[in-house]
Amino acid sequence: MKYVDEFRAGDLAHGLAAAIAREADPAHTYNVMEFCGGHTHAIFRYGVQDLMPANLRFVHGPGCPVCVLPIGRVDNALELACDPRVTLCTYGDMMRVPATGRRSLLKAKAEGADVRMIYSTQDALRIAVENPDREVVLFAIGFETTTPPTAVVLKQAAAAGLKNFSVFCNHVLTPAAITHILESPEVREIGTVAIDGFLGPSHVSSVIGSQPYEFFAQEYQRPVVIAGFEPLDVMQATLMIIRQLNGGRHEVENQYARVVTREGNRKAQALVAEVFELRSSFEWRGLGLVPYSALRIRPQFAAFDAELRFGVETKPARDAKSCECPSILRGAKKPTDCKLFGTVCTPESPIGSCMVSSEGACAAYWTYGRFRQQTRPAARSTEAAA
Repeated sequence: MKYVDEFRAGDLAHGLAAAIAREADPAHTYNVMEFCGGHTHAIFRYGVQDLMPANLRFVHGPGCPVCVLPIGRVDNALELACDPRVTLCTYGDMMRVPATGRRSLLKAKAEGADVRMIYSTQDALRIAVENPDREVVLFAIGFETTTPPTAVVLKQAAAAGLKNFSVFCNHVLTPAAITHILESPEVREIGTVAIDGFLGPSHVSSVIGSQPYEFFAQEYQRPVVIAGFEPLDVMQATLMIIRQLNGGRHEVENQYARVVTREGNRKAQALVAEVFELRSSFEWRGLGLVPYSALRIRPQFAAFDAELRFGVETKPARDAKSCECPSILRGAKKPTDCKLFGTVCTPESPIGSCMVSSEGACAAYWTYGRFRQQTRPAARSTEAAA
């Protein structure tokens, strides 16, 4: 591969679209969930859905760690940020996610809290070294892709004997969430969310490999095709899912073979296992408590665990009234089903995390103009979002 343009070529896209239309059985409906928000944005940015036959539908899944982090954990981060001893380091998207009462880390920063946007975990470690009189807390979030860098800084902090650095850990695991979705009443009992196959996450799979998906592909008889983020990746992976469904197969296939292997990155996996262990349960926005779906810091590194150092206690918190973000994250609704979308809730004034995150489904609909294809209701007052 020389250029990314090779994966965006229009003639190849139309060729794949013709193959999909040819092989999609008109007597069947194909519902494909893309778990990762990167796929959602690729689908809308490049008009992939417009190239699909009418009986193929993409179902938007959890999206990204910013989207699925529950309000209670954002409330915890705000409490830490408002501690006069603390410098809280976080990534850009997290600064704008609304918490209880529509407060955010960005608003807390405007009110005087020491909240700093970082680009890497190393930035947080550097800030701790340069400010020995401050308690520097890394607000760590992410799927398996961003967990190894957090493990690295924890080991570095321990080796350096830093006394003023800790991590508020919110790393979550994708296979457990996919299993939870397939076990949900909306999929199994009520059947309001039809899922025939999955586009497996690509960056996550580069770390964990394709093997972890094999269990639920067999157990729930749903094909999984790990796909890259470019439009031709998504289209080729979709064709692979159609062929599996037509053939009565339910296997894990790897379209993203240029990056992902079955075993994944063993070195990164060993590093994560050294520093983290499983939580018995963790709350996901839209999914509720999901067993064994998140990580916590091992006792060997307890001195750097912000939850222990500051006595963090997560309390239940409800999403904003009328916000459909939880249903959107489960695939039960689309952004345009939300009464707040594009009216009270916009990227400049977000109500839910799906509009904040650069990989959120609402952000994709807004950015690429999908909401303009429907007549929007008149703007509602801000009281509707309270």
